[in-house]
Amino acid sequence: MEKTAFIDKTGGPEVIQWRDEQLPPPASGEVRMRHHAVGLNYIDTYHRSGLYPIDLPGKLGSEAGGVVEAVGEGVTDFAVGDRVGVFGPARGAYATARNVAADLLVPLPDHVDDRTAAAILLKGATTAFLIEDCAKVQPGWTVLVHAAAGGVGHLAVGWLKAIGATVIATVGSEAKAEKARAAGADHVILNRQEDVAARVREITGGAGVPVVLDGVGKATWEASLNSTARRGLVVSFGNASGAVDGVNLGILAAKGSLFVTRPTLFDYAVTPDEKRSLIARVFAMLEKGAITPEIGQSFALTDAAEAHRAIEAGETVGSTVLIP
Repeated sequence: MEKTAFIDKTGGPEVIQWRDEQLPPPASGEVRMRHHAVGLNYIDTYHRSGLYPIDLPGKLGSEAGGVVEAVGEGVTDFAVGDRVGVFGPARGAYATARNVAADLLVPLPDHVDDRTAAAILLKGATTAFLIEDCAKVQPGWTVLVHAAAGGVGHLAVGWLKAIGATVIATVGSEAKAEKARAAGADHVILNRQEDVAARVREITGGAGVPVVLDGVGKATWEASLNSTARRGLVVSFGNASGAVDGVNLGILAAKGSLFVTRPTLFDYAVTPDEKRSLIARVFAMLEKGAITPEIGQSFALTDAAEAHRAIEAGETVGSTVLIP
């Protein structure tokens, strides 16, 4: 019997429930994947809370590293024993094992262990598409990264440095500031003690930055607008502090003819080839040491509710993994 998390209503971490499942043989085009490590991502809390509606009852989690245990008819890219990872968009990774469409899987190279895969696949792919495909950051640009000690923020700092950008990082504590500096941040702003936009303008000689990467949302929206250079781009990709709402488009004109986008990974990773291309870039950055999947903490898989409480309270650093 396998253990699988589900929710039958939205709400706080307490709505996460567990059930025992007897998995059927994989259907045509599917494999059975045994999960050795599962990634916790902020989007999981959005699905649980209802911020991002899902059909109920519903499953949680999209990222895991593990091994193929069985293959269904027509599967030719994977065989029993292959090490694989998955990062969505299908949910259900909060489980000891599951049947999953083979075209959602990516092969794991020898230098990427299961915990690393669970910590980096979704966040790494997100980092890659945000920087290279969405913002199209160029060498020499200065980029503001909010929550730079978090899962995506930490990777973004290293990735940006590797492509020749200057990084201004915001964090909430001195301990997190040290993490951002270790990742390569050129300037670190303590957002609870300093005026972020004023410091960004000071650092940039008044110009502001051409790109802001903002995974925080509501709490940083004003600072992002006020930190962006004329005709610059605010990439708002997360809602850790709540959703940005009530936006008056006129503010973009008032702040310097700004651009704003609210992208999602799976509009940039639609096909299997696009997914594997993104992950190949992630693994290349990982192998040369530009990024490191810092696993700040781990929880038992069935303690997922406690992990949700920790990430929502801002108590986590780097990536969090759940261990079956």
